[in-house]
Amino acid sequence: MGLIDGKVAIVTGAGHGVGRGHALALSKAGAKVVVNDLGGSVTGDGNDQGVAQQVVELIRSRGGEALANGSDVSDWNQAKDLIDQAVDAFGQLDILVNNAGIVRDKMLFNMLEADWDAVIGVHLKGTFATTHHASVLWRERHRTTGDPVNASVINTTSPSGLYANPGQANYGSAKAGIMGLTKVTSLEMARYGVRANAISPSGATRITATMRAGADGPKEPDEYTEYDPMNPGNCGPVVVWLGSDASSHVSGQVFGINGTTITHYRPWVAGDSVSNPRGNEMWDPADIGPAVNARIFHTNDVEMRQQMR
Repeated sequence: MGLIDGKVAIVTGAGHGVGRGHALALSKAGAKVVVNDLGGSVTGDGNDQGVAQQVVELIRSRGGEALANGSDVSDWNQAKDLIDQAVDAFGQLDILVNNAGIVRDKMLFNMLEADWDAVIGVHLKGTFATTHHASVLWRERHRTTGDPVNASVINTTSPSGLYANPGQANYGSAKAGIMGLTKVTSLEMARYGVRANAISPSGATRITATMRAGADGPKEPDEYTEYDPMNPGNCGPVVVWLGSDASSHVSGQVFGINGTTITHYRPWVAGDSVSNPRGNEMWDPADIGPAVNARIFHTNDVEMRQQMR
């Protein structure tokens, strides 16, 4: 018996790397999987409908059930078609894994509007579009049956969204936004029995290869014959767990996966604070620097200026 026997899952961007590993892991654990991939390049150019089908054939060769989908998740109507296909083919949807992504890395002063729009479109709008259409489906199911739908949304952030990374204003902003969207989804959909979490995956992928000069082309998760910390398939078991009933108490959380280590992130936790020493009156701007340096940065003006050089 698999951990998610009988569940139906969608994985976007499942043709390569991390998404491919998710699809294979979900199928192995008993889910029926809709493998979505536009089949474009790592920068979002072109398309190849055969990319998703290759993963489907691999799943079927291992005894699983899967269908291919070539929708562009950044397109509102195509995102709905993706959700509809899962329901039409398998009768329901239980797990939505938003993984599709592209990169167009440039420094702020070199980044074009098209670079910004394309990356935000696939990552952030794509995550919102599929989640919106799935949420409509799940709310209606809840209204019809009166029962919690027990569904799971699993979104994809990254260290670029958690910590920021030079040259990735578009990518990092999208990934940070996805964490915010995950939290909102968890709050709004809880009443219907839907939980939402995000993962920050790791491993050698087409995207990470663009960040390492001279890097070899990455292997796919199914091409590894033994454990390797760089296998993007290492993230799959966490997705299976988040999609299973065993994680029904977990929502609105962010987990990082690095090899065999799972890290729970608590982004934007409130730190130290300082109140106006003059009492209940508006701050004098001249008082803010000394107060903030002493109480929040635990240093003085001279040391702060030296650290900032």
